[in-house]
Amino acid sequence: MKMNIGSKSKKRLVLPSRPELPTMDEILEDINKAAPDDPVFNILDTTEQDSSQPADSEAELRFQQCYRYLELNKRLKEAQDQLQKRREELQAAGEQLDRTVEEVKGQVC
Repeated sequence: MKMNIGSKSKKRLVLPSRPELPTMDEILEDINKAAPDDPVFNILDTTEQDSSQPADSEAELRFQQCYRYLELNKRLKEAQDQLQKRREELQAAGEQLDRTVEEVKGQVC
């Protein structure tokens, strides 16, 4: 007696390659083109704001925005590394599960 425990077709989704990171000039150009009410700057203003040194000039404001952007980018890279590690762990667990399922199927037959 052979049991059929729901078959799943394994389709791997191929993601497009990651775009290149922008250069510092491109970042500064984007910042200079941004409107004052740009949502990114609203987020940046509410995160890690240094209230002990208010921005006295436009250059200081832009520097603080770039600095906060770089800090957020660093945190994003750390989160990306953690997600990659977890993805690899899940992939290994999934492969182990597939092997175990095959073993169980072999024992049932």
